[in-house]
Amino acid sequence: MGTERVLIMGAAGRDFHDFNVVYRDDLTVEVVAFTATQIPGIADRRYPPELAGERYPEGIPIRPETELEGLIAANDVDTVVFAYSDVSHEQVMHAASRALAAGADFKLLGPDATMLPSRRPVVAVCAVRTGCGKSQTSRYVARALETLGLKVAVVRHPMPYGDLAAQRCQRFETYADLDRHQTTIEEREEYEPHLDAGRLVFAGVDYEDILHAAEDECDVVIWDGGNNDLPFYAPDLMIVVADPLRPGHELRYHPGEANLRMADIVVINKVDSATPEALAAVRADVAAANPEAQIVEARSSLLLEGGDVAGLRVVVVEDGPTLTHGGMTYGAGVVAARRFGAAEIVDPRPYAHGELAGTLAKYPALERLLPAMGYGAKQVRELESALDAVPADVVLAATPIDLTRVLTTKKPIVRVRYELDPISGSLVEPIAAIAEQARAGVASR
Repeated sequence: MGTERVLIMGAAGRDFHDFNVVYRDDLTVEVVAFTATQIPGIADRRYPPELAGERYPEGIPIRPETELEGLIAANDVDTVVFAYSDVSHEQVMHAASRALAAGADFKLLGPDATMLPSRRPVVAVCAVRTGCGKSQTSRYVARALETLGLKVAVVRHPMPYGDLAAQRCQRFETYADLDRHQTTIEEREEYEPHLDAGRLVFAGVDYEDILHAAEDECDVVIWDGGNNDLPFYAPDLMIVVADPLRPGHELRYHPGEANLRMADIVVINKVDSATPEALAAVRADVAAANPEAQIVEARSSLLLEGGDVAGLRVVVVEDGPTLTHGGMTYGAGVVAARRFGAAEIVDPRPYAHGELAGTLAKYPALERLLPAMGYGAKQVRELESALDAVPADVVLAATPIDLTRVLTTKKPIVRVRYELDPISGSLVEPIAAIAEQARAGVASR
């Protein structure tokens, strides 16, 4: 039999991981291309030879997903592998239909083929959709383990939007590391809260190298998932977060439903913001899909930092991915503006331009807010310009980063902080079990 010619559909994350783990050293397979979507500016480059390996001395081209059929024809592709997350089941099958109609097989790689084993206990925090509250759940778990005397390393799902070879294995301990690696706003949103707490964060492209680096410096690895993707590491405890503000999504999105069915614990977050009917629907879906899972219900506790907004006109900045491919029309900033008595949420749309205006036009259902789109310097400047132009008294920033570190605005910035607050069920016992497992490993080293 000849070499199987494979094309991987991705979004600068799982696609690279699947290649590294499954295909890079497989002599029976040649990966001819990646396609890219979801994130601006990640196509029209190459997966570099330093990462692709000696079998690919020129690297592997990354092309826009819109070119799928042409790439299949031009490269005699046998198999298309779908390798990105936070997409509806219907969208996955549309991709499958395009591949099949072009003459290729269509494939999804499962967790057993792509999850790496660790020498340390692994707690995986995943979700059924992006924006459910993974990050605050990861912080809760990390604090609990640190309180028990253990050293934690957080490994974050990939966001490699820059120089891929330089981003192979990244270690973040200080804000200077964020600057040195030229991190985007999206990356800072995930890393900064952990750095503020004094814990290490690892990320990058080659997650086997990253795992080895993290294992050398910790007792427990926390896999801090991205979107609603499957974990890259085999978990000893798998926590999956569900969102009752989007009831039904837990069974309609890939691979979030798989996460739900694999979960040891399902955290139903934001219960204080959801209707009783929505909560009941999510509880029923969890019970039907994974009756063995422990259920923990929690609220997302909000507080303001840096000032008050009562009686003021605010311009709200929210987490970008949650509002775009995550499908939410508002986030914690809008909730906080209403809860803490802002006089008005000023509509920022007339003051946006460039790619930011394009994003707002693409998602017309968004409430009066700006998504923190900051994948590059141009987008950061556009956000900065819009914030200055909006006739508001204060910026209410519900993105987890300190915006003053990446942009300058004439307005004062009040930050919205949000933390997981369990109100029924408990994470204490399973976290204690992980701690005992970690201590046993420490004793044997």
